[in-house]
Amino acid sequence: TENRSDLEDLHLYATPREQRFRRFASLEFEGQLYMTPYDFIQAVTSDEPKYARKWRSLSKQELNQILMETPPVWKGSSKLFRNLNEKGVISYTEYLFLLCILTKPHAGFRIAFNMFDTDGNEMVDKKEFLVLQEIFRKKNEKREKRGDEEKRAMLRLQLYGYHTSTNSVLKTEGEDLVPRSYWDTLRRSTSQALFSDLAERADDFSSSLSDTTLLVHFFGKKGKAELNFEDFYRFMDNLQTEVLEIEFLSYSNGMNTISEEDFAHILLRYTNVENTSSYLENMRCSIPEEKVI
Repeated sequence: TENRSDLEDLHLYATPREQRFRRFASLEFEGQLYMTPYDFIQAVTSDEPKYARKWRSLSKQELNQILMETPPVWKGSSKLFRNLNEKGVISYTEYLFLLCILTKPHAGFRIAFNMFDTDGNEMVDKKEFLVLQEIFRKKNEKREKRGDEEKRAMLRLQLYGYHTSTNSVLKTEGEDLVPRSYWDTLRRSTSQALFSDLAERADDFSSSLSDTTLLVHFFGKKGKAELNFEDFYRFMDNLQTEVLEIEFLSYSNGMNTISEEDFAHILLRYTNVENTSSYLENMRCSIPEEKVI
């Protein structure tokens, strides 16, 4: 278990999203950090963890037991993350993927599925899913804070489970000049991945990664199952429903309604706005009489 001073030291070299993942993650396996489903729910519905975290090291046996108890995708529900609670492992790239899902409208679910379905057979397999995760990782490398390379290497090991190079096969001229969302990165990079050495090397980087709850949920314990659009849509819809329900209940205090200001707090949590007080003040001025939702 790593002590708190080490955590804070590496925090200096982490981006805001990396910092948040490290603050809420509670598990470590072979040097890589993981969230539990409970940690993820906390990370998207709370400003800070309830308790100061120390990462608990998982043994191979403990990890295998967790994965053995992971339900298949057709048994998913809008209580999946709450039911799994502490019995699950979520990697950093999966954390980024899940954050994207939470802000995606239903109309975009088909577009999202097609981005993963790189061979166009109406099914997504494990290799295709991992290629898109690798695109997430490479996009994130471009946002890294500069500094002590040894510290950055330690941080990459914690977040991705292996040392990485900042030479991205997906980089195009002038790309760094335009900040893009992770979802936009997926949309723009999918066709490139098909013809790059990234796709050709998918087996190489996937063999160095440990299975996670999400991988087993989608592709089975042997990794041979494939994900169809209906199951993918249901997973995304269930996750959005689950998080919104938790958010609503956290503000409603057992009632059937919440205030408009509480609703604004929920919406602002999914933005990059740092000074939310001015937005809330504008809302109060425009709605003098408080109503409920």
